[in-house]
Amino acid sequence: MRAFLRMIYKVTWDALWHFTEDDGWAMASHVALSALLAIFPFLIFGTTLANFLGADQFAETAIHLIFDTWPEAIAKPLAEQVVQVLTIPRGGLLTVSVLAAAYFASNGVEALRISLNRAYRVSETRPWYLTRLLSLGFVLGAVVVFAVISALLVAVPLALNFAELWFPLLKDALATISNWRIYGTLGLLAIGLIASHLSLPAGRRRIMDVIPGVILTLLLWLIGALIFASYLATFANYAATYAGLASVMVVLVFLYMIGAIFIIGAEFNAALLKFEVLGGMHSVKTPVEVSKADKPADIQG
Repeated sequence: MRAFLRMIYKVTWDALWHFTEDDGWAMASHVALSALLAIFPFLIFGTTLANFLGADQFAETAIHLIFDTWPEAIAKPLAEQVVQVLTIPRGGLLTVSVLAAAYFASNGVEALRISLNRAYRVSETRPWYLTRLLSLGFVLGAVVVFAVISALLVAVPLALNFAELWFPLLKDALATISNWRIYGTLGLLAIGLIASHLSLPAGRRRIMDVIPGVILTLLLWLIGALIFASYLATFANYAATYAGLASVMVVLVFLYMIGAIFIIGAEFNAALLKFEVLGGMHSVKTPVEVSKADKPADIQG
């Protein structure tokens, strides 16, 4: 037991030390700003593509899946603004504005990739156009997943009504299944985090190498969201400081917190690999520390 606690201390200390030494707070702000700038372009591109595919419920589904894990005080005003933006009619799929929206949405993924490279202590060896295509692939994949879910939202209630009519004994179980929203949101969040840790940073990792950091991220996300919501309700008065920009600043501070949690989860995985806690050091080539001289170029990229 003492050896286990000593190892946990070593891993935690190493993760937090490297997070601080490698500009983790600056990278968290980069992730936060990029995510804020990417939300609207992603939803614009996704809604246009989903409508082209016949998934008319995309906007409502995406709003729930993105904002259900946020504190209501933050999510509600932003979701209202998103709805107003998405009601503006736009041209066809292959227009300059829609393609630009896809590109700007991929900037959010690029910020995650750069921060993960830092956290896993590896340098990027892939050409820039491959990493950009990878980011665009993540955006397109998220749109397709949300579109499929939005299509299921139409079909599932009909199927449940049919099942309740012919299988009344399953009514309670079906009622639980129909209330999928929070479980589906958490499930998609976990899958998205795993995919990000496996695919975005350079090098190779096993699923078991990234699961601990993903679990830590989800736990810290839940705790952080509860604390931040309580803080907003009890102490915060952003309107007195930022006036009309208060709602934007609240969202940005929340995303800054989430960005730091996301990076710390990756740092925790990197520390576990460093000390071979999971016996997974063979799954990653020898990490290469990102040099200080490369940092400005990474952040700009």
